[in-house]
Amino acid sequence: MKKRFLGLLLVLSCHAVVTKAQPVLETGAGKLPMPVNEWIDKDTGHKIVRLVDRAGGNTSFYFNNNCFVPQRKNEGDLMVFSGGTPQGRQLFTINLKTKQTLQLTNRLKVGGEMVCPKTREAFYQCGDSVFAVNVDTRTERFIYAFDPAFKGRVGTINADGTYLACVKSTGEQEREILKQYPEKKDFFPRIYEAHIEHTLYTLNTITKELKEVNKENEWTNHLLFSPTDPNILSYCHEGPWEKVDRIWNYNIKTSKSTLMHKRTMPMEIAGHEFWSPKGNTEWFDLQKPKGQTFFLAGYDLKTRKEKIYEMNRNEWSIHFNVTANEKLFCGDGGDPGQVAKAPDGMWIYLFRPEGDRLKSEKLVNMKNHGYKQEPNVHFSPDEKWVIFRANFEGHDEIYAVEVAKPAKAE
Repeated sequence: MKKRFLGLLLVLSCHAVVTKAQPVLETGAGKLPMPVNEWIDKDTGHKIVRLVDRAGGNTSFYFNNNCFVPQRKNEGDLMVFSGGTPQGRQLFTINLKTKQTLQLTNRLKVGGEMVCPKTREAFYQCGDSVFAVNVDTRTERFIYAFDPAFKGRVGTINADGTYLACVKSTGEQEREILKQYPEKKDFFPRIYEAHIEHTLYTLNTITKELKEVNKENEWTNHLLFSPTDPNILSYCHEGPWEKVDRIWNYNIKTSKSTLMHKRTMPMEIAGHEFWSPKGNTEWFDLQKPKGQTFFLAGYDLKTRKEKIYEMNRNEWSIHFNVTANEKLFCGDGGDPGQVAKAPDGMWIYLFRPEGDRLKSEKLVNMKNHGYKQEPNVHFSPDEKWVIFRANFEGHDEIYAVEVAKPAKAE
């Protein structure tokens, strides 16, 4: 009888843990610190957690930069992020299973969001020097030192960790524009209209060869190697999207550049390109024409055909992302000042393809977030969470929202 009673207590105890209710709160109400680290968004019913628990301000990577290193056994996947310290911004890891954070770098002016899952390293640049740091051992290795006159900055690492890519502009004109006009709305058209010569380089991390691979009087930007093919480098012609043929892929083996999407009408725009995790599709924001009709499009590298999903104005997002099987997408929405001019677009979204459209589900109400800091959504490696950055607590922090709604407490 005693054993049965203890067993019943254990069952009831476990049941209570499983069904324990999270507080239901307005996310970021009043831009004050949230009173808890976990809550249910009262407008969506989805659970949100403050993912990183450290002082100094923390930001996740730009939406198309891989930030994850997979677990080797069962110790938990790692995510690399940037955090503030008295020495400036540094790279850290968080174990997504245990929530343990570790500092990877301790140098001045650490820059870069480059992670190679195969070598388990984060690559970064300090001044003229490029380094790699192992995310498990925190052992650093020196990669390369640029000539001080070079003034280039590495931006992406390829799938097997053998090549970095960087771009530099000729002369001082671009840097002077950025210095004089720090706001994007001011420098963006000016750099484009200047048609400054830009040169694209690859840097071999083994032989240390810095090689010029492409040069043109176009603003080269948005460098991103394929996550699976070490030879394919995506880059863009930056500028007002309606004026540029934006998305290009360069094959470092064949030295061939290919335009990934051709405009079909005046004022059509395509941009904010990103790779699917398996590298088989390059996805991008497509508007036909700009600010009127909204799509998420993907170029299949094998079939050379595009998949196109339509969405409404409020569902348009500054950035999107996708799961490995391309069955789920997420987006970070946008405020009324963005290109979509959406009256109700400030949400973190989950999307499911249905025919030629995306069906949306709202995950987080972002009305208390300032969209000058773009949320930049990522799916977690297990694809059960959408990770984003936000400032609704008055400073930058990293959050995760659960894709599935929690079961109701009894």
